[in-house]
Amino acid sequence: MNIHFKNTTIRINPFVYEPCEDSFLLADAALSLIADSDRVLEVGCGSGLICAVIKNNTQAMITGIDINPHAAECTKENGVDAIRGDMLGCINGKFDMIIFNPPYLPTEDDERTNDWINVALDGGNDGRKLINRFLEEACIHLAENGRILMLVSSFTGIEEVKSRMISLGYHVDEISKERYMFEELLVIAGTMVKKMN
Repeated sequence: MNIHFKNTTIRINPFVYEPCEDSFLLADAALSLIADSDRVLEVGCGSGLICAVIKNNTQAMITGIDINPHAAECTKENGVDAIRGDMLGCINGKFDMIIFNPPYLPTEDDERTNDWINVALDGGNDGRKLINRFLEEACIHLAENGRILMLVSSFTGIEEVKSRMISLGYHVDEISKERYMFEELLVIAGTMVKKMN
């Protein structure tokens, strides 16, 4: 199956999260903020939609990373460098922007399945398990004046995520938001205002 968006055609496979409203909202936000000279990393790149849209519409250097081997391969097949890895622990270097569309659905233990699609959706009991881990790891890999760009859902607790970001030293800006059925999606940018020790 192919998806067409912003001068980009993406082929997806059944073992990878299929891009939907959250992906498109985050891709649009990224395009509005990226400079052509930026070094950009997308954590949890999935099919490679956001990476490929950035590559096809800017001059920025973009790399994807995903724990799902099918996702890393799908991103490569869609024309973007990608590596298989668990969040930011396997990567070196600094980036001007780090993008994350996290697994954010609150998931109870008895709801979990043992497949790659679950990995793309399961945000832990409160929906913030991987978001909190990302926020702690990302600041180490931000270049001076670099920022994170992350999608958050009302299912996850938007104010709780913002509070966590502020407590870690991020300055928080709301970039864009949309309401879909029973859910509000918000793209948040975070810039470090104090360095972590």
